[in-house]
Amino acid sequence: MISGKMRPFLFAAAVLLAGLFGPACQAEVITVYTSANFAPLVVDGHRGLYPDLVDYLNKQKPGGMTFKLAYMPRKRLQVKLEDGSLDGIIIGMMPAWFDDVGQFKYLWTVPFAADNFILVSNTSKPINPAVPTSLPGASIGLTLGYVYPGIDQWIAMNGLVRNDAQSEEKNIEKLMLKRVDCIVVSQTVINYYIKTNHWQGRFQFGQVPGQVTERRFLIPHAYKRVHERIAPIIKNLDHDPAWLKIAEKY
Repeated sequence: MISGKMRPFLFAAAVLLAGLFGPACQAEVITVYTSANFAPLVVDGHRGLYPDLVDYLNKQKPGGMTFKLAYMPRKRLQVKLEDGSLDGIIIGMMPAWFDDVGQFKYLWTVPFAADNFILVSNTSKPINPAVPTSLPGASIGLTLGYVYPGIDQWIAMNGLVRNDAQSEEKNIEKLMLKRVDCIVVSQTVINYYIKTNHWQGRFQFGQVPGQVTERRFLIPHAYKRVHERIAPIIKNLDHDPAWLKIAEKY
């Protein structure tokens, strides 16, 4: 039986142990930033490819870490990344967009998805890359702050006039309202909107130069421990039936 004199000491010891070991038992929360706010990558802020992948990571519980998705505008995201103040990792980027083709400035996972950009115009006023005379002076919608390796040079060479919007979704809206003559958009994005809105036959498609877009996780070196935990998971995605079933939606 514990004497009355011992109880205060035992209580103090319990408080001390809780302070020492309590935080260690809590999951470390890692913020996963994205500058994407358009479907199918992010839909209504809580659905889409990126939220589904973050949920998938949480189910794997790598190193006891918990991941939460957060939006940050592209320019601000890049500034914080470059000045070293970013408090998390980034989803859906590729090395060429950050002048890191050699993958030295940052840590990268293997791609978890691939896409390509295409030229889209209205069928009522088609813009055909195979007909060079249709290109000079045409307005072309792209996403503000994005670099398009190969495509930027093609735009300048053919005399198109760049007209940026905040997102690919906004560019699709501008095209439909005929505020631009054509847009460059990810094929998965335009396919998603055509399917969900029954817009079949509304657009003309054309090929543009440029490399395949690889969607990866960008991880600052300060978060090397996170890279060590999630890189093997991302590498194994194509072999996990559970993830493949999720990815079929996109």
